[in-house]
Amino acid sequence: MKNDKLAEAYMSPKRRMNAMIGAVFLMATSAIGPGFLTQTAVFTEQLLASFAFVILVSIILDIGAQINIWRIIAVAKMRGQDIANAVFPGLGYLVAFFIILGGLAFNIGNVGGGGLGANALLGVDPTVGAVLTGIICIVIFLLKEANAAMDQIVRYLGIVMIGFTAYIMIISDPPYGEAALRTVAPLEVDFLVIITIVGGTVGGYITFAGGHRLLEAGITGRENLTYVTRTAVSGIIVASVMRTLLFLAILGVVAAGHSLDAGNPTASAFQIAAGDIGYRIFGLVLWCAGITSVIGAAFTSVSFLTTFHKSVERYKNYWTVAFIVLSTVILAVVGEPVTLLVLAGAVNGLILPLTLGSVLLAAHRVSIVKDYKHPIWMTIFGALVVGLTTYLGIYTMINMLPQLF
Repeated sequence: MKNDKLAEAYMSPKRRMNAMIGAVFLMATSAIGPGFLTQTAVFTEQLLASFAFVILVSIILDIGAQINIWRIIAVAKMRGQDIANAVFPGLGYLVAFFIILGGLAFNIGNVGGGGLGANALLGVDPTVGAVLTGIICIVIFLLKEANAAMDQIVRYLGIVMIGFTAYIMIISDPPYGEAALRTVAPLEVDFLVIITIVGGTVGGYITFAGGHRLLEAGITGRENLTYVTRTAVSGIIVASVMRTLLFLAILGVVAAGHSLDAGNPTASAFQIAAGDIGYRIFGLVLWCAGITSVIGAAFTSVSFLTTFHKSVERYKNYWTVAFIVLSTVILAVVGEPVTLLVLAGAVNGLILPLTLGSVLLAAHRVSIVKDYKHPIWMTIFGALVVGLTTYLGIYTMINMLPQLF
């Protein structure tokens, strides 16, 4: 009886809403990392207003991937790797290995991004800034209510990033009408850019961040599918709002005839738009992106690590701290290991089709989802994303792996 009352209290509307909002921002801010900022700047300069079409198409494909994965996690009440193991014995361990490898590699970059953000914002040494970023994230996971603290941190820092990017957008005064027109009538379409953006938003560990957070919060089962679907879509919308604001901010700069610094295109765009204040704002946005991405990568990577031994589940927060410590130490001592990043980037391209493909198969396995009937349109949507991301993954492997030799 006592446990039933605790469960009921935990699933009160307020607690459920807090968990849902936490999942939304955990997923969205996991996507909004240093690479997100750079990719958006580079592709905006390359495609100009036509990048709006890329954003629109990627939103549709992102939603197709994410609602499939989150709904099946909720119905099966299993983590992504356990679903993969249920589809093909051993597949979940392979998926977990690659996601943890990618999570570690990208987390090193996230810590480094936090250091560069602190450098631009406060002028501190990038390595010192990286270590401070790691320490802040470690403290969060050492708190008694670590999940609640994580939910609050990613939410507020996500709002900070969106707010200050909106300010730069207003200052840069982009051609809103042209951007709106090219959303549906682009002058140039680059499908590789579309798939790259999709992979950067829901690829690797990112799409599982919020799904696993809802699973831990107990928002599962068919009775909660409405909440799960709503949260999945909201996560994509939040990440896409940030992408759109950043796109418009940079479009205003390049449309005015300015060229971006290839070494740090986002920083140069912010600086051109608003001078020294703009550069400091870039530092703040990058630092927030670094912290929230470190939190998301660590939380999700360790949630995949739990498959290998029961003790990981029991001491999950300590494993998460160890994951962050390892990432920070490698960044501080070695820097960003190029070989590991290249390998992780190449493998990451194949993670989404592998995981989403497994989820789509699981969606029609009675042994996994019982009497749940997965909508056909969601399956078709998901299959489309699997096909497109498989192409990108193979393309990436062919073109990036030679860099290792």
